[in-house]
Amino acid sequence: MQNQIDQSIGFILLTHTKPLQIYRLINTLNRMFNYPVIVCHHDFDKCELSVDALSKNVLLVRPHIKTEWAGFGLVEATIQSLQLMYKTINPPDWFVLLSGADYPIKSAKQILDELASNPYDAYIQYEQITYDIYKQDLQPNMLWLKNSYQRYCTKSFSFHYSKKYFSQLNLEIRLEHPFLTKLFLPFSKKLACFSGSQWFCANRKAAEYIINFHSQKNPVTLYYEKLKYTDESYFQTILANAPDLRLKNDRRRYIDWSTGGPHPKILLMEDLSNLLVSSAHFARKFDIDIDSNILDELDRITS
Repeated sequence: MQNQIDQSIGFILLTHTKPLQIYRLINTLNRMFNYPVIVCHHDFDKCELSVDALSKNVLLVRPHIKTEWAGFGLVEATIQSLQLMYKTINPPDWFVLLSGADYPIKSAKQILDELASNPYDAYIQYEQITYDIYKQDLQPNMLWLKNSYQRYCTKSFSFHYSKKYFSQLNLEIRLEHPFLTKLFLPFSKKLACFSGSQWFCANRKAAEYIINFHSQKNPVTLYYEKLKYTDESYFQTILANAPDLRLKNDRRRYIDWSTGGPHPKILLMEDLSNLLVSSAHFARKFDIDIDSNILDELDRITS
């Protein structure tokens, strides 16, 4: 790696499938960043991963947490990975949160130069979630803001009643207005709710703030532990409310949602030109079983 900037970087990997793709990502990060600290949380309940195949700079979170899509286990896995990373002898100045389906699309020099030359403590997508936005008519690509309000800022009560010889009655009441929900939620004028993409990068100051905040088991943490899709709001809410952190509202990730549905498009060779003109550092999702040629080309470009 030809880079003279006095900045170190580490990587947190949340993985659960496709071991060969995980090994390839780790090998690429090792080549590009000269064997950085890599902390991997792998869900061994979902697939095996050979520990012997990992380089010595890779630390595994043990015991692993059983994770599920949209579950709070993803948050816990990230927190434990951060704790492990920042207990090392030489913790990195920056960390990047990746999945096993991510891959770098810029050179190590470009990534480190940008992190070192800007005043930000974190690159993360974050949007404030408010009742006013919830009630607006939004464009289709912004409907996720309405979903976020319903997920994090409403309160539901379910009633189930059944009696012999009578039909069963199921009733759900959802409180939406802040005046009605304020007794049940941790949010206030001093602590707003934020939401955005799960994937982000941040410096040591932000990492330590997250670790300390989470360890306090405050009302925010206790609230999110009971919710779904917390990986898209928990870290945003922590960082965006931090008084001394400077955030860039940009996750530096290329993600194509043009296919619709809950998962982004699998990136192929046809997407290469878009990747190269993007300001993102990493992209997702890739699948070596569908198209490994694009990874070969990215290796050539970023080397």
